[in-house]
Amino acid sequence: MPLSAVIEARGLSKVFQTTVRRPGFAGALKSLVSPRRVAKVAVQDVEFSVGRGELLALLGPNGAGKSTTIKMLTGILTPTSGEALVAGVVPHRDRERNAHNIGAVFGQRTQLWWDLPARESFEILRDIYGVPEGQFRERIQEFDGLLELSEFWDTRVRHLSLGQRVRCDLAASLLHDPPVVFLDEPTIGMDVVVKEQVRRFLRHQVEERDRTVLLTTHDMTEVERLAERVVLINHGRIVLDGSLQEIRRRFGGTWQVRATLADPVDVEEIGGTGETGAVPLPGFGGIGVLRREGPRVVFGPVGEDAPTVHEALKVIIGRFRVADLALEENDLEDVMRAAYLSDVPAQEPPTAEAATATAPASAAQGG
Repeated sequence: MPLSAVIEARGLSKVFQTTVRRPGFAGALKSLVSPRRVAKVAVQDVEFSVGRGELLALLGPNGAGKSTTIKMLTGILTPTSGEALVAGVVPHRDRERNAHNIGAVFGQRTQLWWDLPARESFEILRDIYGVPEGQFRERIQEFDGLLELSEFWDTRVRHLSLGQRVRCDLAASLLHDPPVVFLDEPTIGMDVVVKEQVRRFLRHQVEERDRTVLLTTHDMTEVERLAERVVLINHGRIVLDGSLQEIRRRFGGTWQVRATLADPVDVEEIGGTGETGAVPLPGFGGIGVLRREGPRVVFGPVGEDAPTVHEALKVIIGRFRVADLALEENDLEDVMRAAYLSDVPAQEPPTAEAATATAPASAAQGG
């Protein structure tokens, strides 16, 4: 893990004990006297780190273990095994210190007081975190400039729209200037205008304020515009940790580049195309000619080591004189769907008979 890591998950695992109810009235009585419990593995051996000033997208289908992982990193849940470190603090052991180091926004929950105007909620949070008056005013002014809060911050929170409330929640989570921010589906249900406003705000926090951000979302547009690195989790395990380009390359991110060549010599050099499949472009592994109609040529990937569309564009523009250019690329949602479906499910959880009947049931479970 990098020396500058601010968030670290080391072999992080979480197992819940769930009670299995027996059928029928007699079974219900037996369950009360001698409950049968089954171990459910929510997260298993998760390892990753996030550096200072980095925005990492933690992605996966519903029930993959994203929220459980975030709850362990924020100190809400205690890991069954492994270790979590956030800004040098073990979250579940020192919750108060950890709370000063992090900000958190959960899309369907708010940290604001429902019957108070947002401005008064900010004042209460300022007192809770002990933020000096001068710093508080500066931050409110900065957040207002980015999120346009003053238009509605004298409105009671219960009367705010979803987009207005989440913008206030974002500002509230950063009032105490934490180095780390956790965002769990922050823009769910928002319109496109507010989503873009929130994205600009997050880019500002990462690029200008050097904050570390861990984001979970199902919005692939958000991922493409915000995250350079992605951790893909499924069945509680890490499937991939890398860039969006790596995910496209590994899970079928096909592309086509349609180019109109300006030099007849280039057209003659390319020649014709095969009846099936792409003809490899001589001297450029991984790039092939799919079709050619006069000066119009369609390039595409060839083989397992095919480059990304951006790498291919550099090669094509560097190799040929191009009069016109257009590109097509698989939608990131299609690529992520292929990534989810390609993952081999984790081992089945222990059966009721194999689980320890006396194991304590957990009071909190995550997805």
